[in-house]
Amino acid sequence: MTAKKIKKAVILHSGGLDSTTCLYWALNKGYECICLNVTYGQKHKKETNCCRKICENLKVKLIEINLNLPWLKDVTSLVGGNKTPIPNEPLSKIKSIGRLPSTYVPARNLIFASIAASLADSIGASAIVMGANSVDYSGYPDCRPRFYVPLERAIFEGTRSAVGGARIAVLTPLLKMSKAQITKLGAKLGVPFGLTWSCYRGGKKPCGKCDACRLRKEGFDKAGIKDK
Repeated sequence: MTAKKIKKAVILHSGGLDSTTCLYWALNKGYECICLNVTYGQKHKKETNCCRKICENLKVKLIEINLNLPWLKDVTSLVGGNKTPIPNEPLSKIKSIGRLPSTYVPARNLIFASIAASLADSIGASAIVMGANSVDYSGYPDCRPRFYVPLERAIFEGTRSAVGGARIAVLTPLLKMSKAQITKLGAKLGVPFGLTWSCYRGGKKPCGKCDACRLRKEGFDKAGIKDK
């Protein structure tokens, strides 16, 4: 009898609510998961520490990549060396007037996906799972559905897939979900909400003022679920 081949998936995992829900979603789908955490000089390490703890608890392999992209300090308030404060103004308001918020990291998901594609191609993974969301989000262009169709095609053309290897799917299970729907899915899958971090600031507790905190609170409130 031929043994059933185990599906492998590379999970881009920040330690936040969305990527952790994606990890639990992939495990529930029967994937053998390898988590990939990419840092790029953020002002704090809270999310990365959460990522490590979650992977340790699940006994899921974690690969950490640290990028040095010196130009980021000039363009995004999320990295060290940038003096622009994290905005407290709801980023949905900024989005509505067609301006990118200071928390935007240029081409972040494109960079992350490229690294994940290299890893997936190397280990024979059939999927890359990303926690992108285009409903309750801060207006970043690389969170829109139209980005992911050509992204998957580019990965196909640039890996073994194009010469007869296994195709690598780019899976975005949360892409068209509201934050409340994501929260409900996370609860159903048993996501340990208390181990995740969403706040853009790295204090002892979430600031409750940045857009990430606002979106998270709104999601839990609408879902009727307590944020542990």
